[in-house]
Amino acid sequence: MSVPHKVGTVKSKQATNVKAPVAKVVKAAGKKKDEEEATDTAEGEEWMPGKTLVKPPDQLDLTEEELNEEITRVLTANNPNAPQNVVRYGFKEGCYKPIIFVDQMAIHFELEGNLVHKESDEGRRLMAKQAEREEGTGAEKLDNVAKAGEKERKLTNQFNFNERASQTLNNPPRDISCQTEPPPRANFSATANQWEIYDFYVEELKRREKSKEKQEGQVLNKEEDKSKKKIIQAETQSDDITQLAHAAKIIERMVNQNIFDEVAQDFMYFEDAADEFRGEKGTLLPLWKLQYDKAKGLSVTALCWNPKYNDLFAVGLGSYEFTQEERGMLLFYTLKNSSYPEFIFNTTSGVMCVDIHEQLSYLVAVGLHDGCVAVYNLKKKSDQPVYNSTASSGKHRGAVMQVKWQKDDLDSNHNFISVSADGRVVSWTLVKHELVFTDIIKLPATDKVPDDLKDVIATAGTSLDFHKQKDHHFLVATEAGKIHKGSKYYSSKFLETYDAHFMTVSRVRWNPFHPNVFISCGWDWMVKIWDQTIKSPIFTFELKTSVTDVAWAPYSSTIFAAITNDGKVHVFDLSINKYEALCQQKVVSKKTRLLHIEFNPVNPIIIVGDDRGHVISLKLSPNLRKKPKEKKGQELPKGPEVEIAKMEQLLSSLR
Repeated sequence: MSVPHKVGTVKSKQATNVKAPVAKVVKAAGKKKDEEEATDTAEGEEWMPGKTLVKPPDQLDLTEEELNEEITRVLTANNPNAPQNVVRYGFKEGCYKPIIFVDQMAIHFELEGNLVHKESDEGRRLMAKQAEREEGTGAEKLDNVAKAGEKERKLTNQFNFNERASQTLNNPPRDISCQTEPPPRANFSATANQWEIYDFYVEELKRREKSKEKQEGQVLNKEEDKSKKKIIQAETQSDDITQLAHAAKIIERMVNQNIFDEVAQDFMYFEDAADEFRGEKGTLLPLWKLQYDKAKGLSVTALCWNPKYNDLFAVGLGSYEFTQEERGMLLFYTLKNSSYPEFIFNTTSGVMCVDIHEQLSYLVAVGLHDGCVAVYNLKKKSDQPVYNSTASSGKHRGAVMQVKWQKDDLDSNHNFISVSADGRVVSWTLVKHELVFTDIIKLPATDKVPDDLKDVIATAGTSLDFHKQKDHHFLVATEAGKIHKGSKYYSSKFLETYDAHFMTVSRVRWNPFHPNVFISCGWDWMVKIWDQTIKSPIFTFELKTSVTDVAWAPYSSTIFAAITNDGKVHVFDLSINKYEALCQQKVVSKKTRLLHIEFNPVNPIIIVGDDRGHVISLKLSPNLRKKPKEKKGQELPKGPEVEIAKMEQLLSSLR
């Protein structure tokens, strides 16, 4: 820091040194002389001598240049009194080492006190406590004064006071002691090896398995054995770390909803305003993409929404290739957590179809590539199915292509129906701990097969769907391009056969509203809509590539969506346009094929699965879910009757 340093000269007023006179006249003369020479004296201080600036005789006389010269001085933070030769003993090196960094702080003044600033948080708390104490003591004083005023009695004689005292007998102290034998002692020592630790863990796992088997095997009464049940649950839960599973799952959902907050906001509130300028056309907004790392190499072979929980859906993973049917998976995803499945079940064979029970949403029927059918219970913690078909219990000889739950039979047993590549339509009933099968009907062989081989060569079934109102009527699609209409109560032959497609029929579905309408799609690029009373289709749409799946919208009888091999989603609304789709949008890359599609039963979204094991969720724009506008003062009718009438109007215009 540069400091201009001038060596200044002091100019002093000329003053004469006056000796202290004895006579008053001389003093007065000196005073007069001081006034004339303008010597500074304060009023009332006339007795003080005047200020005189004296120039030292050895003071230097500097020139103007020397006075204006700047002298630089550097200030450092080093303490000159700090020791420079401090050494410490280093235990690592085993010798004394000099300390390089020495504390340079010099403390000039230090005072420890108990004062607290009144504007600080602690000061405010202390002031508040003091105020409360003062208020409390004031109130207590007032109460004491009031009580004293009530209880105070005026003594007749203030000097009449007798002090009474008594002496009591103190019990003498007593010491009680007893002598006991010392506990036995023994010296114990052992070594913990790796195999001993392993054996201990194996025994612990066996103990846990036994306790779980006891818990499952015991049939406890509701009132008598509640205490036993609590003891068993406490023993199993105390050693099980899965107690935190529920809390961890909630935290995981919260974290994922924070990460994908924009997607969740779009799902709930976003409406594409550009639809107003597109006319009839609409778009699909991509939302979540769900994938599981361990499912690489598998394709999405089935999709099914849970009828009770609208955010939960099942995904079947397997393969349509005969060379890749070694393993499969059954996953359950929720839209609340798109990063990881809620439930994971591994299967020895590829999963080909999935269906969830409508009332008991924890029961899931699965068809496998090796011809087995299985039933999983989501309430059970086991990865194994609770019911499984075997060769002795009538399992299929080909891949099971579709399973559908049915209403309980007369004995209140759950049952479902399956169709397979071996041409059999089989009913499965859940009886105690086994599956009981009943053959309903067998698909007839094609005309190209010789008569002597028709019983050997079967026609493979590809899809199955039951009537929404008449639950005993069903449709079966085949690889030969035909669709058969049958009944559970009439198993000798089919009620009707439709020559639907030139190639394999990939999907057939009944309309959810109109009782006579169903839709089909196939590898011949066609999507066809049928009236069961007519053998020819009433609508035909060519999509220029193989159509892998089609689905009706649950909110309208005239809206359906189809997916094709080129990765496009086609959405149609027959009440708006009978000839072309309102939306044709590619949702995957070029080399990826779409395999399955499903509408959400409540929300305006669809999910599509591809051959890479990924599931993509898409939101329909407002033009793809249009409803008639309500006029002022007029309420439009709602319900299934309106949808039936809308479809009936279309059919009447074509008949």
